[in-house]
Amino acid sequence: MSTPSLPAGGSFIEMTAYGETQSGVRVVSAEGTAVTLSLALADVPAAGSTVTLHWATAQRGRYASLATVAAVDGNRVEVHLAGEPSFEQSRDYVRGGGGEPIVLLVPSFSPAEGHVRDLSEHAVRAQFTDVEVQPGDEITLRIQVGDDVVEFGAQAVKVSSMRQRIPRRGPMIVEMVAVFTESDEYQAKVIRRYIMHEQLMSRARSAAAQ
Repeated sequence: MSTPSLPAGGSFIEMTAYGETQSGVRVVSAEGTAVTLSLALADVPAAGSTVTLHWATAQRGRYASLATVAAVDGNRVEVHLAGEPSFEQSRDYVRGGGGEPIVLLVPSFSPAEGHVRDLSEHAVRAQFTDVEVQPGDEITLRIQVGDDVVEFGAQAVKVSSMRQRIPRRGPMIVEMVAVFTESDEYQAKVIRRYIMHEQLMSRARSAAAQ
């Protein structure tokens, strides 16, 4: 792996684990395929898990690489990069969304409808009612983004649930973070274009309100 493409020691990068992105992750050292990171204890991923790293480059964009957590020592994490990092131009990565209809498809269960809380071209955080899903489950997600519908095979990586109690006892609210396991560049572009459009509309509304 070429040294110039690695993040520099002492620099700060982004790490996405379980569908959630942590910024301000400090690079302790980087050599070969091994990168040692320092981050808050609450954000330390488990050994053996897969994460995504992003770091800035002098060009107009950033590098991205999947990595496996090889070792954890307190708040220090050693990850091994999976091959040569890929270069992403600034226009190629976006994150946003919220409120879009989403359908959860799990074998042996009826489709469950929910709504998106946060969306990127690689992962989604969504909320459902009374669904049975566990971290590690292989699922299919169908998402309405504007006039388009995208569908991805995915893996649930983080699931939390809470019984609605106000104003009275109600259904189980389930929030799930899932990472897309199927690579589909066309559908990723649909999501990217949709989020960028929503961001532009939000900025226009904010400017008009001032």
